[in-house]
Amino acid sequence: MTRTNAKAEAHVNAQHPVTWTLSGFGDEIDAYPTTQIAVLEALGASHIEVRSAWGTNVIDLDTEQSARLAAQLEQAGMGVSAIGSPIGKVDVALDAELEVARLARAIAVAHALGTTNIRIFSFFRGADVRVEDARDDVLVRMRLLADLAEREGVVLLHENEKDIYGDVPERILDLVESVGSPALRLAWDNANFVQCGVAPFDDAYAMLRPYVDYLQVKDAVAESGQVVPAGEGDGQLRETLTALRDDGYTGFASLEPHLSETHALGGFSGPASFGVAARAFRGLTDELGIGLR
Repeated sequence: MTRTNAKAEAHVNAQHPVTWTLSGFGDEIDAYPTTQIAVLEALGASHIEVRSAWGTNVIDLDTEQSARLAAQLEQAGMGVSAIGSPIGKVDVALDAELEVARLARAIAVAHALGTTNIRIFSFFRGADVRVEDARDDVLVRMRLLADLAEREGVVLLHENEKDIYGDVPERILDLVESVGSPALRLAWDNANFVQCGVAPFDDAYAMLRPYVDYLQVKDAVAESGQVVPAGEGDGQLRETLTALRDDGYTGFASLEPHLSETHALGGFSGPASFGVAARAFRGLTDELGIGLR
C-alpha cells in the first residue's frame, strides 16, 4: 500500500465504523489500463475489476499481456478485486468442456493479477427452451466449473444477469445450493434484478444474503430498464446498502455504471459518466455512514 493510500484509509476508518473497498470495471472508463487506473485513483478507488484491457477480453489476454498489466497495477499500488469474466454467458447447449477451458484461461489471468475472485454467469438458453428444461444442463456445467475453481483455489462469483438461468432469486438460490460448493458464491447486482422485474431488497435480499460475497454497483428504472446512477432508480440501493452495513458486510463495492452503452459482454461509460456514477454511490455511502477506501 502506498503512503497516500495508507493515509486515506486511516482517515476513512476514523470517520466511519464500517468500511468497504471501492473498485470498478476499468474498461467502462477506457480501453487502456493507464487511463483506467488514473480515473479510478482520482475517484478514491484502491482496486480495479478487470474485464478487458487494450480492447482484449480478459480470457484472451496472453501471458505477456497479463504480466504487463500486473506490472502497471503494481506500480500504481492498485489491487484487483475480481476478474470480470464472460464465463457462462453462452448457450447452455454448447459443449460443457468449452466453458471449462475458458475458465482455465480466466484463472491463469487471475493468478497473474493476484486475485481469487472470478465473476461468472449461469448460461443462456434457446428461445424455444423452457427454463425448467435447462436446469439439469446448467447444474452439470456449474458443477464442472466449481470443481475446477476448487482445485485452483479461486472463488466463482455468480452474477444475476437477465435471461440466464440464475436471473431471479428462486433460481439463484436453487443454483448455489444445488451445486453446494464453497467455490461458488454470489455477486449481487441491484440493476439486473430490476430488469428482471424483481424488487432487489424486498424480494431477494433475505433469501440470498448468506451467499453474497461481492457487490456490483448500478441502479435501473423499472419501467424502461434503463441503467442510472446509484440511488436514482428502482433498485432499492439505499435499503440494500443499509442492510449490508448492518449485517457486517466488509467486502468490495465494484462500480459497473453502464451509463453510455450496454452490449453482450458488458457496457461502457467513459471517464465523465463513470465519475458521475462514483460520486452518486459515494453520496449514498456517506449518508449511510459507510466508508470507502
